[in-house]
Amino acid sequence: MSCSWNVEENIATAEKLVRQAAAAGANIILLPELFERVYFCQQQKEDYRRFATGVEDNPAINHFKAIAKELGVVLPISFFEQAGPVAYNSIAIIDADGENLGIYRKTHIPDGPGYNEKFYFCPGDTGFKVWKTRFGTIGVGICWDQWFPECARSMALMGADILFYPTAIGSEPYDASIDSSKHWQRTQQGHSAANVIPVITSNRVGEEVIDDSSITFYGSSFITDATGELLSEMNKTETGFVCQSFDLQALAYQRQEWGLFRDRRPSQYQALSTKDGITR
Repeated sequence: MSCSWNVEENIATAEKLVRQAAAAGANIILLPELFERVYFCQQQKEDYRRFATGVEDNPAINHFKAIAKELGVVLPISFFEQAGPVAYNSIAIIDADGENLGIYRKTHIPDGPGYNEKFYFCPGDTGFKVWKTRFGTIGVGICWDQWFPECARSMALMGADILFYPTAIGSEPYDASIDSSKHWQRTQQGHSAANVIPVITSNRVGEEVIDDSSITFYGSSFITDATGELLSEMNKTETGFVCQSFDLQALAYQRQEWGLFRDRRPSQYQALSTKDGITR
């Protein structure tokens, strides 16, 4: 979907798409990252910090709790969270009965031209999490998290059946010729293949301009199977949804058959707990 500055309008657009996906048989429906408004992180503005809300006060969470219960679907809802004196890029997991199962706070926070998230968000403190929903155990990372294999592997080890990544990514304001869309997809296809687990990724579309900065979000939302193969993929401009069905028990057997988790050697991975591969 594309997003405007009008929160109510964006929530209405999102609801329309959720209802369409539910009517097509979807049980877990993933909306893009921070869909309540324009991706404000393009610029560093003090006024934009005021967009943050507490979990209980967030308009999108409160709206979609009722929708989830009505439709009997699971809805991960991305939002800008205010928590005391600090703020996070967070997601609330709304189960099919309308209950909030809890939140995950984005672990990896990017900082670069057009993607100035460190100005707004603290690095998440929840650790990676998985959620036992009505339709399976899901792991949810947020946008920049999707570039880190440690995030996907952690959620798989914790028992996730499927991985979900709400996203806001597009062109680079400093060089419009850069197109990372295929790199972005291949990275997540690798997480899928290495963990023998489907990956579902939702991205926004459309051009968004703030002052002298512009990003054209490249959509390309997709779903992989457990080998990393693209099962469904949207183009760079369309609004809508893609849908796939999975046999979670069959996927669990497939992971066991490959033996990737059996043959892991955690005691040999000390370098992963360092920044430079050496210093603890």
